[in-house]
Amino acid sequence: MKASLKIYRTLPRYDTQLPSAVTIGNFDGVHRGHQAILARVHESAQERGLAATVMTFQPHPRAYFAQRGQRPELIPTQISSLRDKILALREHQTAQLVLERFDQALADMTAQEFIEHLLVRGLNTRWLLVGEDFRYGHKRSGDIALLRQAGQQHGFEVETIADVADQHGHRISSSEVRTALAVGNLQRAEHLLGRSYRITGHVVHGQKLGRSIGYPTLNLRVPLQCAARSGVYIVQAHGLTDQPINGVASLGVRPTISHGGRLMLEVHLLDCQMNAYGKLAGIEFLQYLRDEEKFPDLPTMIAAIDNDVQSARDYFASHGL
Repeated sequence: MKASLKIYRTLPRYDTQLPSAVTIGNFDGVHRGHQAILARVHESAQERGLAATVMTFQPHPRAYFAQRGQRPELIPTQISSLRDKILALREHQTAQLVLERFDQALADMTAQEFIEHLLVRGLNTRWLLVGEDFRYGHKRSGDIALLRQAGQQHGFEVETIADVADQHGHRISSSEVRTALAVGNLQRAEHLLGRSYRITGHVVHGQKLGRSIGYPTLNLRVPLQCAARSGVYIVQAHGLTDQPINGVASLGVRPTISHGGRLMLEVHLLDCQMNAYGKLAGIEFLQYLRDEEKFPDLPTMIAAIDNDVQSARDYFASHGL
């Protein structure tokens, strides 16, 4: 049974003074490095009778400063939507999630205020786990030494964790996952994430062009800054029936049929017709097939889709799926 997860958008918490075991970070992708951190937080919370807590920021601080400085190219791409992040944190036994709004007021907070407002009054922190290079407060002025000092004063323990590496000694990080997804290297992404890459979302209404050309699709919205490379993928859809459904998907802005459209994930299910509007689907990415293309006309586009579907059928046949 999955643990329940309480979500707070403001601190102090409105409903509890429960003491907490806390870690702080963005947790984009909840990769194997994050999983090691979450396991340690859960273990410590169990030992000490505390609530296992993750504090994260929205938007990503780097995204906030990039937008403020009008440098959109510096905004990091997003591995997981907020929904997928929440699902993964719950799976790894997080009891409390704080979605702290990152704005000018937070950016201006001194390191001392950060500790007192968020950790002490906000979460009644008794144990804290952070990376060795963790910085916080105005202009990143706070360091581990100040945290330890505050811990002695306010009664919380501070533990640091080194970067988590894989068996080859390579650091596991969100930026490594983003790099793998950006080039369509799903095997590398899976190695770093500890699971296949997937995007979860509600099925929304699209332009209905697919059904008119014999390839009806389920349409899902994806994060605007989605880290995955635009293109065509072999996928499986989860959550629509008891068994995963094989499919082929296009992630992109549909350049042949729309101008300046928003990024969408369009999934064609093989040998399966269903009305899935409004349902929550998890799309698991299995193999990258090709880049998104702008075709001169619909017949050329349909021929390419025919080819993609055949590639997907061959993949599932050879993998016994």
